[in-house]
Amino acid sequence: MSRLHQSRIADFQEVLGEPTVALTKLRELCFSGIPFDGGLRCLCWKILLNYLPLEKALWSSLLKKQRDLYSQFLKEMIIQPGIAKANLGVSREDVTLEDHPLNPNPDSRWNTYFKDNEVLLQIDKDVRRLYPDMAFFQRPTDYPCLLILDPQNEFETLRRRVEQTTLKSQTVARNRSGVTNVSSPLKTTPSSLSDYEVLPNGCEAHWEVVERILFIYAKLNPGIAYVQGMNEIVGPLYYTFATDPNSEWKEHAEADTFFCFTNLMAEIRDNFIKSLDDSQCGITYKMEKVYSTLKEKDVELYLKLQEQNIKPQFFAFRWLTLLLSQEFLLPDVIRIWDSLFADDKRFDFLLLVCCAMLTLIRDQLLEGDFTLNMRLLQDYPISDVHLILKKAKELQDSK
Repeated sequence: MSRLHQSRIADFQEVLGEPTVALTKLRELCFSGIPFDGGLRCLCWKILLNYLPLEKALWSSLLKKQRDLYSQFLKEMIIQPGIAKANLGVSREDVTLEDHPLNPNPDSRWNTYFKDNEVLLQIDKDVRRLYPDMAFFQRPTDYPCLLILDPQNEFETLRRRVEQTTLKSQTVARNRSGVTNVSSPLKTTPSSLSDYEVLPNGCEAHWEVVERILFIYAKLNPGIAYVQGMNEIVGPLYYTFATDPNSEWKEHAEADTFFCFTNLMAEIRDNFIKSLDDSQCGITYKMEKVYSTLKEKDVELYLKLQEQNIKPQFFAFRWLTLLLSQEFLLPDVIRIWDSLFADDKRFDFLLLVCCAMLTLIRDQLLEGDFTLNMRLLQDYPISDVHLILKKAKELQDSK
């Protein structure tokens, strides 16, 4: 380990060792990248995403409270409906006429169950495809959810529920401006779901944990429910927490990810709500902002893109909505997120990162025609995120 690296770790430990964490100092340190060692990144992200308070003395009681709350969600939203479904086959008297599966009444529990299944099928399709170039999400977790996988239980897991649901999901059309359909060539997808080995009962893969987190989020936030692309936001968070070197924290990766994801979504959810697209908080406004910032920093490049009619929604939609999680390999996405989460103006820095990405390939863009330039922007050619972040920081300082 280099001297510099050791001194950076020491800087983090010093700030995190105080009874009250100095947030400004912590942000400054995190902005330049957080070491993975000793679970520092997981801890810093939890603070930056407002999951952990700055007073250290409150941590353990808060974590216990939130993790218990998450168990409660599991019981209410996954176990309860699962038991009802299991009982259905066993005893008929449980099913009153009012709550029969064919009852059209919108308040019927069954109606909710079938509606949920549509959302579940969409989530299932998306989480199985998370980072296909890495084995991690297909691997079994060391901490399967015992509450759910208890062999004594009769109820169905989400996996079984997906297998049993033959409803053809109508939700696929919800894909907006091609969040995922212009997937970058980097991300190859197995040709069919049968390419995945099914884990034996009692085990669950990491993608199944992510599926549960998204399903519960959708149930608790019916206003937005689940929109394609959320899987790409929860993936890097869960990966970071589930690979925490501190096993005491790692064991609770699912609950901790859920709350951090919920907090992060509270800040960026407007990007996912179609009806807000053109409002001040919506995604169109942010995309325009990328161009107006570019115009300030590099008017020649700005005019070239305008002249070729390359609109920001062709590429910046995905960059901004998914916080660049589809443009780079996972370790690089995580490094970018260190800086994004540390940004006290929240995602202003993301606009500068997008501008930096454009200016770093300006020569190619100035020479290229529409087709060539679109290809460059949809499959970004530079993989060195340190170079990109350095450039973004220069743009920030040159204001």
